Amino acid sequence: MTSATDTAGHAAAATDPHASIYDHGFVRVAAVTLPVALADPAANAQRHLEVLRDLHDQQVGIAVFPELSLTGYSLDDLVLQEPLLDAAEQAVLTVLEASEDLMPIIVLGAPLRAKDRSRVFNCGVVIHRGQILGIAPKQNLPTYREFYERRWFAPGDDAAGEEVILGGQFAQLSPHGIIRVEDVPGLSLFVEVCEDMWVPVPPSAEAALAGATVIANLSGSPITIGRAEDRKLMARSASARGQAAYIYAAAGEGESTTDLAWDGQTFVYECGDLLGESERFPTGVRSTIVDVDLDRIVAERRRQNTFDDNRRTHAASLEKFDGWEETTLFGPWDAPDCWDDSDEDDEEMPEPILLGGRRRAAQARHDARSAATGAELPALRTPPATGPLRRHLDRFPFVPDDPARLAQDCYEAYNIQVAGLVRRLKQIGGDMPGGTRPVIGVSGGLDSTHALIVCARAMDVLGRDRSEILAFTMPGFATTEHTRSNAELLSRAIGASFETIDIRPASTQMLKDMGHPFGEGEPVYDVTFENVQAGMRYDYLFRLANHHGGIVVGTGDLSELALGWCTYGVGDHMSHYGVNAGVPKTLIQHLIRWVISEGIFDAATAEVLRAVLDTEISPELIPTAPGQKAQSTEDSIGPYALHDFALYHLLRRGYGPGKIAYLAHQAWGDAEAGEWPAGYAEDDRRAYDRGEIKHWLTVFTRRFFSNQFKRSALPNAPKVLAGGSLSPRGDWRMPSDAASTAWLAEIERDVPGD
Repeated sequence: MTSATDTAGHAAAATDPHASIYDHGFVRVAAVTLPVALADPAANAQRHLEVLRDLHDQQVGIAVFPELSLTGYSLDDLVLQEPLLDAAEQAVLTVLEASEDLMPIIVLGAPLRAKDRSRVFNCGVVIHRGQILGIAPKQNLPTYREFYERRWFAPGDDAAGEEVILGGQFAQLSPHGIIRVEDVPGLSLFVEVCEDMWVPVPPSAEAALAGATVIANLSGSPITIGRAEDRKLMARSASARGQAAYIYAAAGEGESTTDLAWDGQTFVYECGDLLGESERFPTGVRSTIVDVDLDRIVAERRRQNTFDDNRRTHAASLEKFDGWEETTLFGPWDAPDCWDDSDEDDEEMPEPILLGGRRRAAQARHDARSAATGAELPALRTPPATGPLRRHLDRFPFVPDDPARLAQDCYEAYNIQVAGLVRRLKQIGGDMPGGTRPVIGVSGGLDSTHALIVCARAMDVLGRDRSEILAFTMPGFATTEHTRSNAELLSRAIGASFETIDIRPASTQMLKDMGHPFGEGEPVYDVTFENVQAGMRYDYLFRLANHHGGIVVGTGDLSELALGWCTYGVGDHMSHYGVNAGVPKTLIQHLIRWVISEGIFDAATAEVLRAVLDTEISPELIPTAPGQKAQSTEDSIGPYALHDFALYHLLRRGYGPGKIAYLAHQAWGDAEAGEWPAGYAEDDRRAYDRGEIKHWLTVFTRRFFSNQFKRSALPNAPKVLAGGSLSPRGDWRMPSDAASTAWLAEIERDVPGD
C-alpha cells in the first residue's frame, strides 16, 4: 500500500519539474554492504529487507548487495549442503514477496541449485516488485591462491537457458541478460559477479557494447594489502572504456576470518569518475548512495563513434545478448496492492501529469508498446520527489573544487597555451632573437593580462628577451586610470616593450566621417560607438604587426566566443594566433593565481597581477558620469558563472536547457551548500534563484545561436580543456544560420521561473 510519505512525494513530483532526479536523466543507486549471518539465510533476508525499506524511503532505484549476500561468501563446503541450499532458496522467496512494496530493483547474491540438482550456481538474483527479472550466474570461477570456487560451483558462462530451482518452480539463468527500465530512459542493467571483472574480457565489456548502461558487481573479495585500489582500478577502467556506471559491493562484517579478512568496500563509478565510496572495515550497514547520470552515458556513447565501431567488430559475440527483460521502476506493476488506488488516495494524489520531454518520451514508448501488443496498459506513474542530487556537482565545471586538481589543471592549461604560441612562433621565424615578435594589446583586464604572461613565458622558452614583446595600451573614451596603469605596470614588470596609443582622435574622426552623432559632440553611446573603439584598437595592432614584423596575439576567451561578446572582423574577434580561445572566463582568474603561487614571475609582477584580479570585468567603452556605476560586462550579458555552467553542459555533455537549468539550480540554489574553488573570494559567493537561472539561460541560448558566425571564422588557437573548444576545425560544428526555436521552447515549457 502507498504510504502517506509516498503520496506526498508523488504529489510534489507531479507539479514541480525539479522535484525528482528521475525527471532529469538520473537514477539513484546504492551499493550496500551489511553484516552477514554466516550460513543463516533467513536472518540475512530480514537484514536485507530492513536495509531495503530504508532505501525505498530514499527513492533508490537500484540496490546492489555483495556476492552470496543471503548466505555469506565464506561457507566453504557448507555451500553444498541441502539445508543451506533449501534455506537460501526460501530466503530469495522471502525477499521476492516483500519486494512488492519496495521501489528499488534489488540485486542480491545466493547459491541456487540447477534443475537436475547436481550443480550449484553462484548467482546474482535481480528482483523487482514481486518478480524475478534475471538470475546472473557467476561466469568466471577463481580456483587459484585462496580461491576454490570450482570445487563448489558450476561456471555460468555457458549456462544460458539452464534452469534453477526456486520455490518449487524453475527459473532460467540469464548470464547474458540485460534489464531495460521503460520509465527511466537510458537505464539498462547488467549483472556480473566478483571475478567476472578481473578477466581480460569481462562479461560487462560485451554487455556495455550490447547496450547495458549500468553494471552491478556483487563481490565477495577478501581483502589483502593493495586489493582495494586494484578493485577501484578495474571498476574505473570498466566504466571508462564501457562508458557506463559501475556499482560495486563487497562482503564485509560477519564473514569468516579463519584464513581471510574482509573490508566491505562499496563504490560507484560513472564514465571513469568516482561518484562515491563508503568507509571500509565498517561495523554495521554501509551504503554508497549516489545519483548516476544516464544522459551522460548515452551522450558519450553517441559522440564516441569508436564505441559503436567496437560493437560492430564484436557483433557475432554480442548475439547472445538477445534476451532483454523489461520493467518499470514506478509502475504499473503486476502486483495489485503495491499502490493504493482507493478513492481516498485519488483525492490526495493529483492525477499524474507529464513534465518535460523525458516523461513525454517515456509515455510515447509506453503507448506504442500498448498499441503493438493490443493491450491497454495503464499510464506510467509519476516519479517520486527525491530531494537534492546525491553526487558531486561543480558550480564551476571548468574549475575543480579540489585544490590539488585545480593546480594540476592550471599547470597543464598554462603550458598548453605557452606550447601553442611557441610552436607558432617557431614556424614563422620567431625561434631566434630578432625574429617574429608577439604584438599584443593590453587593457589591464583579466584576458589581456593572462595572454601577456603567456607571451612572456613563451619568449623564455624560445630563449628570446622579453623586450621583444610589443605591448600596446590604447585608451579610449571610457578607459580608467586604474586599468591603464595596470597595463603599463605589468608590461614593464615583465620586461616587455610598452607604448601607449590614444585611439580617441582616430575614433572621433571615424565617427564624424560616418555621420555618427558623437562625431558632432553628442553623447550617443550606442553599439557603433563601442565597436568603433574595439575595431580601432585591432586596426592599429594589425598594422603595428606589419610594421614591426610581428603577429597579433589574440586575448579573447572561450566564454566570450560562446556569447559572441567580441567585435567581429577587425576587432577582438580576430588575431594571427589566439592563446586564450580554449580557456573559459571562470578559469582565467585561477590561472593567474596559479602563476603567482608558482613564482614564475618576480614579486613586482605578482603584485600587479593581484591588482588585476581585484578589477571588475568591463569593456570600458562607455563613459561614466561622476557617481554612476562603471560599465560592467556581467551587468550587460549576465554572470559568467552561469554562462560557463551552461556552456560546459551544452558543449561537453550535450544537455538541453531543461536539464542544464535543473543542474544549475542544484549547484547554485544555495550559496552555503557544496564546495567553492580554492581562492574564490567570500564576497563573490552568491546564489541564483530559478527565475535568474531561467532568464540568463535564455540570454545564453539566444546569444550562443545568433553568434555562431563569429565562431565559424576563428583564428587558430589550441584546445585546452576536455570540456571542449568552439573552433570550427575542432570540437564544434554548427551552421551559422541555425534557429534556436526548439531550445527556447524547451526553456519556456520545462524550466520553472519561480
